[in-house]
Amino acid sequence: MPAHKSPLFRQNQFLLGEADARDGAKGMTEFAGELSPPFEIVEPQAWRAPIIFNSPHSGSVYPAEFLEASRIDVASLRRSEDSFMDELIAGVSDRGFPIVQVNFPRSYVDVNREPYELDPRMFTGRLPSFANTRSMRVAGGLGTIPRVVGDGQEIYRERLDVDEALRRIEVLYKPYHRALRRLINKAHQAFGAVILVDCHSMPSVGVSRDEPRRPDVVIGDRYGTSCAPLLPDLVEEIMSSLGYSIGRNKPYAGGFITEHYGNPASGLHTVQIELNRAVYMDERHRERGPRFAQVAADFATLADALAKIPFGDLGPFQAAAE
Repeated sequence: MPAHKSPLFRQNQFLLGEADARDGAKGMTEFAGELSPPFEIVEPQAWRAPIIFNSPHSGSVYPAEFLEASRIDVASLRRSEDSFMDELIAGVSDRGFPIVQVNFPRSYVDVNREPYELDPRMFTGRLPSFANTRSMRVAGGLGTIPRVVGDGQEIYRERLDVDEALRRIEVLYKPYHRALRRLINKAHQAFGAVILVDCHSMPSVGVSRDEPRRPDVVIGDRYGTSCAPLLPDLVEEIMSSLGYSIGRNKPYAGGFITEHYGNPASGLHTVQIELNRAVYMDERHRERGPRFAQVAADFATLADALAKIPFGDLGPFQAAAE
C-alpha cells in the first residue's frame, strides 16, 4: 500500500494542522529553503495497525545561522545525530505504518525534551519564569536548546539571545509535538489503543570508561511505566531472534517523548529503541555499514510482529509501580 503525506498536516509541505500553520507562519517563512519541511509525517493510505514509528534525532539539515554561531564544525555537531535512523525505518510505511521524522538537528532544537528545559548560562535576557532550569538534562548541557554535543564539546561561540531560543521552540518544537499528538489521537480514536515506537541510535562506546560494553539494542520503557509489559517483551523476543544482544532501560530508559506520550492506563503505549551505531554504520566516517540493508529489513520484521499484538490487550492497563 503506497504511502502519502497526510492531508491532516498539509500546509506548505510543513505537514501541520491549520492552527500550527497560523502559529508558525512567520517562522515558516524564515526557515523556507533550509528547513522546509522541518519535519515530515508519512502516513499509509490504510493503517495496518495503530503503530507509529518516530525518529526525532536523525535530522541533518543545519541552518546557516546555526553553523555561523557554532564554535565547532559540522562533523563535531553531527556526533549528536542518530544518523540514518530515519532511513532504517523508512520501509515500514509501505507495510502500513506511519512514520514521523524530524529534519532539523537535535543540537539545534531537541524535541525529546520538555519544551522549556533551558540553561540560563547560555542566554542573554531573562528566561520565562516557567522555564525548567534545574533538570539533570540542563545540568548536563543537553536541554531543549543544547549547550553541548554528545561528547561534551561546547556548541556556541557566545551567548544566544533568549528570544532566539523561544523562537525555535515556537516555530519548530511546538508544531512537531502538536502534529505528533494529532497523529497519536487519530490512531487512538480509530483503534482504541496506540503504540509509539521512538527510534534512536547510541554511540557504541559510552563517555565513561567504567561503562560496560553496550548491547546492540537497548529497550526503554521508563522502567515499566510507559507501556504494557508485553510490548518490550515482544521487542526483545523479536530482536533477539534476529541476532541482536539486548539491554533494558540502561543506559537509556526513554526521554521526554517516551515519558510524556506513554500512558498505558489510557491505551497509549510508548517504547524507546536505542540501536548501537556500530551495528549499522561506520561511526568514524559517518557512513552506512555493510549490515545497513539487513538492519532496515529487521525493523520491517519487527513492525510486522508488533502488528500481530492483540490490541484488545492494550486497552486500560495499570503500569508497574515505580
